[in-house]
Amino acid sequence: MVATGSSDREAAIKWAAITGVIATVSVFAIAQGLSYPLLSFILQRQGESPAMIGLSAAMTPIGFILSSPLIPGLAQRFGAGRTALTCAVLSAIVLALIGWTQNVYLWFPLRFLIGVVTNPLYVLSEIWVIALAPAARRGRIMGVYSTIISAGFAAGPLCLLAVGTEGWPPFVVGISAFVVCGICLASVLGRLPKVDEAGHRVSVLGFMPRAMLLLFSVVVAAGFEQAALALLPVYGTHYGIAETRMSALLSVMIAGNIAMQVPLGLMAERLTARLVRLMCIGITALGCALLPVLIETPLIWPMIFVWGAVSYGIYTMSIIELGDRFTGSTLIAGNAAFSLMWGVGGISVPPLAGSAMDVLGAGGLPLTLGLLCLALAVASAVGRRKA
Repeated sequence: MVATGSSDREAAIKWAAITGVIATVSVFAIAQGLSYPLLSFILQRQGESPAMIGLSAAMTPIGFILSSPLIPGLAQRFGAGRTALTCAVLSAIVLALIGWTQNVYLWFPLRFLIGVVTNPLYVLSEIWVIALAPAARRGRIMGVYSTIISAGFAAGPLCLLAVGTEGWPPFVVGISAFVVCGICLASVLGRLPKVDEAGHRVSVLGFMPRAMLLLFSVVVAAGFEQAALALLPVYGTHYGIAETRMSALLSVMIAGNIAMQVPLGLMAERLTARLVRLMCIGITALGCALLPVLIETPLIWPMIFVWGAVSYGIYTMSIIELGDRFTGSTLIAGNAAFSLMWGVGGISVPPLAGSAMDVLGAGGLPLTLGLLCLALAVASAVGRRKA
């Protein structure tokens, strides 16, 4: 009886810790989702060109890329918990400085810094969720995690409807979100597993040869999401489709992402994350082929919903597989490498797809994304055969 009571208590603590970390990341996602459109609206009011606005926005993912290799060392030296808490505080301070300066040129280093200080918070929180999730339920838990992250990013812009985009109110919401993020994290810090192994350190570059296929999957998932969000409205204009309809299609795509990660996670528990990842890649590639055929028909609505679900599902399955294969400092390095590759995909694929559209017309978008998915499918099939 005592052993059973002790086991129940440990299980309750684990679920409380998972809930606390997911709450931390959800608040973080709201702050991040709010900041991107907010700063773009402000720069637009200041008369800055679209090119300057885009360059300013790129500073944050560059901060993600350059800070990722530092995360394993920071976690080992200062502890994962202390590093994440410090980053939550620094994120609030940097966002306050952005609100205070209101200058496009000062925002370049500040937006770079916010990428640097938020990245460890995101990476370490994701590692804790992976480490806390029981192997038999990792699929559904990571599905919930991905759903809440996506919902948080989607909720960020909605906050602007309530507080507007002028003055301090929107910045106060974002700063408060980072503070709440720190409070949520502090409340469960004592229950979190120790993932920063002393005396055993794996670097991000050292991790990469161990999981090249997973890292390529992250590049494709990130590049697909960013290119679709940025260029689908442009694609629609080629067919004379109204901006409101294309905005609605993007909303349906995001809804598919949010709604379907838990079902995909449950499927991964039954079939393995690797097999579901292959299915997601195949269906995403099929969607690229069907886009020109269905774009002017009612069937585009269910197709775009599924497209959003499976394209992000590639990333969700990759995270589950990462947790199945690695632990400790190797998991920290792997997750930091995922963050780096997400930045690489997000920065490189949209310009590539945009250039293809300049040369080939609207068809350059589905062609570029389809070829990326095809390359990943071939690499996955070859990798599975070798394994």
